[in-house]
Amino acid sequence: MANFETGSVSSSSMVDFNNTEIAFAHKSDHELKRTAWLFRMMNKQWLVNVGSKASMLFNSTGIGIFNPIIRATIFKQFCGGISLKDSEETIEHLHQLHTYSVLDFGAEAKSCDEDFDEVLEENIKAIRFASTHAGIPVISSKITALGAFEILEKFQTKQGLNAEEQKAFERIEKRVDKLCQVAAEHKIAIFFDAEETWIQDTIDLLVKKMMEKYNQERVVAYHTFQLYRKDKLQSLKDDFEEAKSKGYILGAKIVRGAYMEKERKRAASMGYPSPIQETKDDTDRDYNAALSFLVDHYEEIASCNASHNQKSNLLQAQWIVERGIPRDHKHLNFCQLLGMSDNITFNLAKAGFNVAKYVVYGPVKDVVPYLIRRARENSSVTGEMSRELSLILTEIKRRGLK
Repeated sequence: MANFETGSVSSSSMVDFNNTEIAFAHKSDHELKRTAWLFRMMNKQWLVNVGSKASMLFNSTGIGIFNPIIRATIFKQFCGGISLKDSEETIEHLHQLHTYSVLDFGAEAKSCDEDFDEVLEENIKAIRFASTHAGIPVISSKITALGAFEILEKFQTKQGLNAEEQKAFERIEKRVDKLCQVAAEHKIAIFFDAEETWIQDTIDLLVKKMMEKYNQERVVAYHTFQLYRKDKLQSLKDDFEEAKSKGYILGAKIVRGAYMEKERKRAASMGYPSPIQETKDDTDRDYNAALSFLVDHYEEIASCNASHNQKSNLLQAQWIVERGIPRDHKHLNFCQLLGMSDNITFNLAKAGFNVAKYVVYGPVKDVVPYLIRRARENSSVTGEMSRELSLILTEIKRRGLK
């Protein structure tokens, strides 16, 4: 087991996340200054709060008055384009920088079969599109974009679905299976997102079925494990044992998690123990232990370290180097969101590791919720936006710009 408390390889011998010259080499002076301006704006929490509420209000009423402004600013920073074709320039640019793309159709809050079928078709288009581009090995999908949340939830509670609900659940499984079938045919993989705990068991069941069916010779379907959950480190180990016993390759993407406040609030209101780690240190401990486990079993598990945490990325890079594993081994991958943590992504790419950007795409009105999350979660309160801005300003100073 790798030791994630101490390390013997210095960061400078492998990858230096403070190297802003490499991190922002892809940006012209004008683009760099524009990015600095945008991050300064997003660093103003009051502005983010007001802008988010106004955008959601107008978006919900179908009024796109802010859409041109959004597209020219925050959309341009965090999204690839309004369509696959529109995203092609970003994808090719990333590939030239030795960075892969994970295609993610950003439409959310779907609620009817017509919408679910539309998302399925869009995801299938993404798979076919990816198969013609060497820089796109994976797409991302959410089970709740392919079926109704309430059906997934009721299935998990084991209340028993009525005849109509059972048919709805079967349609969800057929959509997921169809997606995996097309992905397998085109040699593309799928990251299935983790979601709320009260539907996650259902998602796990569906994804395990897909892994057992399609992850035989190569990995098509990936689980996502949220390590801010107290039980997910053990779940990762248990799922590995299950995969071995059933003869398929486990696909494991690990993240810290996305629903902390929602999870804790629900647990408190319904009177059950919170599934979320007590502290950030607890989450970091389990996350890095999960990373260690994945590197230990890299020949049998295909994994993705989907993190913006510098220490976690450095640890994986360190363990790969220490063990003499090829830096571009297909089972050991890193991933960050487009528009964020360029210091991590492009320094890893320059050092020869497998790294990708999540390239979210879709009509502006459909990706507004995603963009609002990017702005809110990276506000000055979390410190993430300040870190991004600090790195950009360091590069501006290094270039001698004003």
